[in-house]
Parts: sequence; structure tokens; C-alpha cells
Amino acid sequence: MPAFLETERIALRPFTDADAERLFALDDDPEVMRFINGGRPASRGTVQARTLPRLRHVHPCFGTPGYWAAEERVTGTFLGWFEFRPLDERDPAVVELGYRLNRSAWGKGYATEGSRALISKGFTDLGVQRITANTMAVNARSRRVMEKAGLVFLRNFTGEWPDAIEGSQHGEVEYELTRAAWKRISGRAR
Repeated sequence: MPAFLETERIALRPFTDADAERLFALDDDPEVMRFINGGRPASRGTVQARTLPRLRHVHPCFGTPGYWAAEERVTGTFLGWFEFRPLDERDPAVVELGYRLNRSAWGKGYATEGSRALISKGFTDLGVQRITANTMAVNARSRRVMEKAGLVFLRNFTGEWPDAIEGSQHGEVEYELTRAAWKRISGRAR
């Protein structure tokens, strides 16, 4: 399957039905899901019926999905996924950046590498004007990835979640990067 985007080490491609078992394994890892749902086990049925269709949904303003399966370019090993999804399906101006990687991929720079590549593609090819990313305030690793990718802290907020998980009492954080700021920090003047 052709890649949507490639970096030195990562290929991002659309999801297929064949990814269901890999997604289940990712979402069934309690450490991967710690800051998402408190580490509760996944369900194969939910992954097949809800998760995979959401990840494959094509957004009209891009003509592409907003989620990408991430694989090592050399080995084809499934690393997880990246999100680069418009907040309004009809307008590419504001997108949400996200990532969920297998534990075996943590600490190797994949999240930063993939995020930077998506940011560059968004600002140069997709008409994006602002990128936003959110995580729990206590999720230091994810916050560090956002910072290394060039996003800056915007605000703390408290979301409404059906089930409180450890750390949720500290709230959420939002980071952002605008096209103008990206051009300044990347040295791209246009």
C-alpha cells in the first residue's frame, strides 16, 4: 500500500481491515492506554466496529483520512498511529495532532519524527493554519513530544469525562502551533 508520508524511519499509510488485530493489541496494552482510559482492556468487537471505521474515515477537506498507521520503513513493523485530523471536516484550517505508539516504540523519537513530518506537510501542502494537541496534564512524555515538535503550551483546562482516571484531577493541557510561528522557527519565509 502506498505511503501517505515517509520520514527517514517511518512510513505513514492508510489503515485497512488487516490492521484490526494490531489495533487491538495496541489498545489492549494498559500502559499505552493509561492516559486514555486508565488502562482498561480493549475489546476486539469495539476495535472492529468503532475504532477502525473512525481511523479510516476520509475528511472531505483533505480527501484523506485523519489517522495514519505508522510502520518502520525498513522492517514494516507496526509502530502505532498518528492523527492529523481537521476539527471541521469542511475546513483544513485547524487540525488536531495526536499519536499512539506501541511501548516497544517509546523513547526512540518516532512520535517526534512523525509529528514534525505531519506538521510540515500540513503547513506546506494541506492548507493548515493552526495545529492543536491535547493530553492529560500529568502525561509528561506526550507533552515533551509536543514541545519537541514545535508546539507551545496554550492552556490548562478540565474536560468532562465519564470515568475519572488517575491523574485526571490535574486536568488537561492544550498545545498549539500556528503556520506563522512554524515559518519563523523553521526558517521558511513565504
